[in-house]
Amino acid sequence: MKWSCVDTCCWLIGCICVTWWLLLFLYNAMPASFNQYVTEAITGPVPDPPGVKLRKEGLRARHPVVFVPGIVTGGLELWEGKQCADGLFRKRLWGGTFGEVYKRPLCWVEHMSLDNETGLDPSGIRVRPVSGLVAADYFAPGYFVWAVLIANLARIGYEEKTMYMASYDWRISYQNTEVRDQTLSRIKSHIELMVATNGGNKAVIIPHSMGVLYFLHFMKWVEAPAPMGGGGGPDWCSKHIKAVMNIGGPFLGVPKAVAGLFSSEAKDIAVARAIAPGFLDNDLFRLQTLQHAMKMTRTWDSTMSMVPKGGDTIWGGVDWSPEEICSPSSRKQRNNDTQANGDQSHQTGNTKRVNYGRIISFGKDVAEAPSSEIEMIDFRDAVKGNSVANTTCKDVWTEYHDMGIGGIKAVAEYKTYTAGSIIDLLQFVAPKMMARGSAHFSYGIADNLDDPKYQHYKYWSNPLETKLPNAPDMEIFSMYGVGIPTERAYVYKLSPSAECYIPFQIDTSADDTEEDSCLNDGVYSVDGDETVPVLSAGFMCAKAWRGKTRFNPSGSRTYIREYDHSPPSNLLEGRGTQSGAHVDIMGNFALIEDIIRVAAGGSGEDIGGDQVYSDIFKWSENINLQL
Repeated sequence: MKWSCVDTCCWLIGCICVTWWLLLFLYNAMPASFNQYVTEAITGPVPDPPGVKLRKEGLRARHPVVFVPGIVTGGLELWEGKQCADGLFRKRLWGGTFGEVYKRPLCWVEHMSLDNETGLDPSGIRVRPVSGLVAADYFAPGYFVWAVLIANLARIGYEEKTMYMASYDWRISYQNTEVRDQTLSRIKSHIELMVATNGGNKAVIIPHSMGVLYFLHFMKWVEAPAPMGGGGGPDWCSKHIKAVMNIGGPFLGVPKAVAGLFSSEAKDIAVARAIAPGFLDNDLFRLQTLQHAMKMTRTWDSTMSMVPKGGDTIWGGVDWSPEEICSPSSRKQRNNDTQANGDQSHQTGNTKRVNYGRIISFGKDVAEAPSSEIEMIDFRDAVKGNSVANTTCKDVWTEYHDMGIGGIKAVAEYKTYTAGSIIDLLQFVAPKMMARGSAHFSYGIADNLDDPKYQHYKYWSNPLETKLPNAPDMEIFSMYGVGIPTERAYVYKLSPSAECYIPFQIDTSADDTEEDSCLNDGVYSVDGDETVPVLSAGFMCAKAWRGKTRFNPSGSRTYIREYDHSPPSNLLEGRGTQSGAHVDIMGNFALIEDIIRVAAGGSGEDIGGDQVYSDIFKWSENINLQL
């Protein structure tokens, strides 16, 4: 009998499956303490989890806690769907096993998308957030989000009546979560109930990632009069909130959001496309991955809340940026005196000036050239032309096809875009998306916060266009990881077959030759948590809110708590207990300990005030913003 290629493939797949099931059986058959035993044999005794340690110190549950999950980490389930979704009633479409993505991908994309005109439910489809602590304790089996923090809080006496997961549909705009689901009203009622049933002890709010912006919106909504707001009055936050402990907060947005909206990419996707050219663009099982991803995510209005805010004043222009130079040197922790006098120059080794203010540049030469040598041809008045790509390429229709090749070339000929011109760029390439987004979000800096226009909800999630509540006793923390290269600016190029597919892509061939370069695979990196740059996570608490300022008129105390990233020492440690990565930090023992101490009654001073490893105070002083 002749051995064929099919036989070889079947034999190989069988071997892989048998090996996988054998390893899975052995893993489940091991004692629960085996991982800890091996880890201790390699690295020494493992410290007690924070909850165990602090319980031994006598700490007990005191203040009720409210978790506010971020984008993508909260589960979504189906309540009404099309025929292709039969059998999925109240099954998770997001979070969990993601089995439906593989079984019926086009049906899944249809049900995860929102209406492109309203930003709300498409006809005949209702997808709603999962409720309870299970909504965001795990993102997928074995991949924790809030689970480790919840478990450690439970060790000092917390239970479900003193913990609340403020789950919401993270796809829709913040105000629309109230319009459609009354989510903001539910959060208000839960906080009031928890405070009333816990002896009047104020709540500790713990938002993560986009949840930070969502809760900023909530604090303005709850004060504002009905019907736009919750009618709680100007002292509601002062009466009900002890502290807001923001984890990985993109207060001023993230450049990564620009790349996602512009080309449905980030660094990882760009590298994957470079390794397997055409794989993500071609018609694979009738699912052109990037086009479908773009069509779907551009209906999620929430993503527009993370476009960089503050324009060139915050993020830098063509010739400058607050971070100034690339310096991959090791950091040294500094105390409060060092932070206060702003003398944080600790640069060592190789340094190179980087034009971080150029968030998008078409070509490495443009990214590095003096501005006087860049000929920028304005794209705003370019004539768009219809494309016949929809019939000739048989691909997924996106707004790019309405631009035509003339509009596409005009974007590239402008050469470079700063935070100020990014908004115009997105309005040019995605007018439908930005028409919805502009009704719900704003990206500027307020000249006069007393102007009545700032009473509109579109400004409430922008900390540069709204005031903190009148709550002098409320403490605000910025807690985030540092020590990981984080996307800050991009080198782009025109895609092959731009008329058919997404016309722009990150140029992964753009690299610096120096060791420890800040330019790799077409992406310029700065210090951060892999998703949020330090500048966005730390600036408000480092400067704009510090002391009594026009953004913080009551003088709420602010603290910066940075956690220097340390990867796990071996595979058995999982994602590590000292990680500073954007989601993995939720299992960071030092961060969890800080949260528990505050929840048990401590203050920012009790946990040591500021803890800073980065140059956030120096970079903040480089920003000329009237306070």
